[in-house]
Amino acid sequence: MADMTSHSIYADASLVLKNGRAKLIEDLLAGNAPHFLEDNAHLVDDYFRQSYEKSVVGPKMDIAKNPYAVVALGGYGRSEQCVFSDVDLLFLFEKRVPLMAEDLVREIVYPLWDMGLDVGHATRSIKECVTLARKDFEVLTSILDARFICGMSPLFMKLMDMIRTKFINLKPDKIISWLVDTNKERHRRLGDSSYLLEPNFKEGQGGLRDYHTMLWIAKIKSGIKQRRDLEYYGYFSYDDYQRLSEALAFIWDVRNRFHLLMGRKSDQIHLAQQRKLADVMGIAADNGHLPVEHFLGELHGHMEYVKQQHEMFLYEMEQKKKLNRKNKRLKTTQVEGLKFNRGMLNFSSPERILKKPRLLMDIFAESASQKAPLSSEARRLVKEFSYLVDDRFIRDQEIVKQFERILIRSSMAFDVFNQMLSTGFLERFIPEFKAVTNRIQFDQYHLYPVARHQLYTIKKLKQFDSDAGAEEDALSHSLYKELKKKKTILWAALLHDIGKGEPTGGHAKRGATMAEKILLERCANPADAKTVAFLIEHHLLLVQTATRRDLNDEQTAIAMARIIKKIELLKMLYLLTVADSMATGPKAWNDWTASLLKDLFFKVLNVLEKGELATGRAVKTVEKKRKTIVEGLTVDMDSDELNLLLKFMSPRYMLYTPADIIPKHIGLYSDLGDRSFVWLVEKSVDSQTRTVTICGKDRPGLISKIAGVFTLNNIDILDVQVFTWRNNIALDIFEVTPPPDPIFEDERWERAHRNLEAALAGRLDLGRELTHKENDATPIQPYTAHRPTMIKVDNETSSFFTIIEIVIFDFTGLLFKVTDALFKCGLDVWVAKIATKVDQVVDVFYVRDFDGQKVDAPHQVEAIKEAILALLPGEDTSNE
Repeated sequence: MADMTSHSIYADASLVLKNGRAKLIEDLLAGNAPHFLEDNAHLVDDYFRQSYEKSVVGPKMDIAKNPYAVVALGGYGRSEQCVFSDVDLLFLFEKRVPLMAEDLVREIVYPLWDMGLDVGHATRSIKECVTLARKDFEVLTSILDARFICGMSPLFMKLMDMIRTKFINLKPDKIISWLVDTNKERHRRLGDSSYLLEPNFKEGQGGLRDYHTMLWIAKIKSGIKQRRDLEYYGYFSYDDYQRLSEALAFIWDVRNRFHLLMGRKSDQIHLAQQRKLADVMGIAADNGHLPVEHFLGELHGHMEYVKQQHEMFLYEMEQKKKLNRKNKRLKTTQVEGLKFNRGMLNFSSPERILKKPRLLMDIFAESASQKAPLSSEARRLVKEFSYLVDDRFIRDQEIVKQFERILIRSSMAFDVFNQMLSTGFLERFIPEFKAVTNRIQFDQYHLYPVARHQLYTIKKLKQFDSDAGAEEDALSHSLYKELKKKKTILWAALLHDIGKGEPTGGHAKRGATMAEKILLERCANPADAKTVAFLIEHHLLLVQTATRRDLNDEQTAIAMARIIKKIELLKMLYLLTVADSMATGPKAWNDWTASLLKDLFFKVLNVLEKGELATGRAVKTVEKKRKTIVEGLTVDMDSDELNLLLKFMSPRYMLYTPADIIPKHIGLYSDLGDRSFVWLVEKSVDSQTRTVTICGKDRPGLISKIAGVFTLNNIDILDVQVFTWRNNIALDIFEVTPPPDPIFEDERWERAHRNLEAALAGRLDLGRELTHKENDATPIQPYTAHRPTMIKVDNETSSFFTIIEIVIFDFTGLLFKVTDALFKCGLDVWVAKIATKVDQVVDVFYVRDFDGQKVDAPHQVEAIKEAILALLPGEDTSNE
């Protein structure tokens, strides 16, 4: 009977909680729950209080001798309870934990689990809590947020008193140092969520955990009880606290709505969910920008503020610590109208700014020089008086020189420009920046807002000048040191994507025009302005050529040299390309892209230094290679057979294949015999890629079948070189990613080998198998329908090949279907370049028809486009 009564009691309490939460969530979605977090926590409180009052197990535990209390921990303890946040709970006992405590947990907690709430609970004595807090600071931080719910309140007070007197007061610096170090490691691991495209709004930099850290430090140092005490105890001014509250309210609102969207606790917004979340938030499209771009821009802005407050909080704390050491002096400034306040820069008074507007630039220059941040008051004043940054201010040569000194000389340039950006000063000094501030390109390739990406490009460039930069990229370090005018490339880095403020295409050319105007308005040397414009207009030239064109074709390097013309320009363009790619994100810059870009750089440099290659030189190169191969070959092959084989090899193969590689290929040919193919799989030096060399009897559709087999085995193709010898032997070289599982890599290659054998023998229907694979996959396709397919057929760039360029969002079997379509159009693929932008692909094919001719008749070009479009989604924009 007692069990039935207990079940009834908790069923009633849980029903009240369930109905209360449902009503509260309904109000949240309607925008009528301004205090959702506190109200949600109080609903859970009421459940525990009712459960405590009507407990059947509690009275049986002899509370008089061993009293207990129910205590909220963590976010629940702070009354910051989001929709699906954990309910962290402590059953606190005065002495030992009785055996019946398990029954108590079952009685109280199980109904919440049945409701779908995640309840984390612990049953501990006061002594155990203190011991654990000493050993594990994670336990300590949860207790710092503890809040009494019900039971014997003196127990709770005793616990908090013992934690403070026996631990916190004895080792405050040690605990705070751990909090700071833990934060640094978390930021390093998760990145700066105030600009990442997939922000983690709890653990990332600028997320809720930064706010928690400030709160915990204030609790350790000053014993504050609640968030509002941050203002009362002087950690924040009234204005700063109000702004912090606004930022936190927005982040919490996003978190709650995201929890509801996902149906569970989740703190990182991935690409696939962002469109729906923007719709849920009721954000509309504007000026060609997607709703999700506006949403992420606002979220980034709030997280940037939390990040800045966290950084200033820690900086000020560190400054106070330094002052307590012997012989440490306060920082001072010689700039009239500025002062230091608790280690941070501020204006002497608002009136001084009115009398001398130049102070608005001076404070940033002093920040760079002294390596000290602006105080919150200074940031507020910069925003308030930004209207003083007018045309006269912008054209003042001394002010422009101050700006350029920060840009060129300061190691703090990124941090200072970031302060300019967050205060709105940068978009006043360069008004064109306003259109790219918080501008996000939701194409899964550009991972950061445009304005901040430009600042990161400067940061990457300046890192080339350091010892660390020399270790990371010796070539870039050397080239940057050689530059005569670093100012030019740094201006180009700052403005290279300024044309992206307009949603239409052609941002590089538009940005070049804008940049030249910006510099001339600031009285720059016209020649320097034109150089900056050139760098911006062509800042994608090298990387697009390296990843989309045949680098073994000498015409590629010659075409680049004709555009660039000067060696100094080539060096600057290379450095800007590397820095831009690095700043875009880890998926835009890898060892494969770096090696292609470096290869192209040296080939173009060679043309600029020695002039365009003559055909006679190529003939001599081939003859020299043949002689070297004949003299050094170790394969068991008589000289007549070898000479005949060398004659079968195409001039293109002999010219572009290194002399030390050809003997390997001859060895493969010797092993071929009657087999349909043989292959050699080799690891790159860094083990990031594999080179698969396939020697086989040439047949129609061979490339398509190989591509299909690789796709079937989750092996991504990066680059293909296709050579056909005159004895009907195909020598195809694939640069690919390794199979997904490194432990079973050999087994996967063996399976792929069997698959190719079966496909060539007609026993494996690749089209059917890839369709099954595509149906089983769950691709991320946000906004795919709005990103059209683009097909370009180029008969101008190469003298011998037609170049087909396809831009499309990736899907399973893409390369197989495209190469199969080209084969059905009567085309041979000679070179293939596959450039992947996260999930957006640019496939480039050098083709000729089966008679060895270019495909330049208009009806042939249209037939190619129609054949490819028939199997690709999207709208063709080839002619736009």
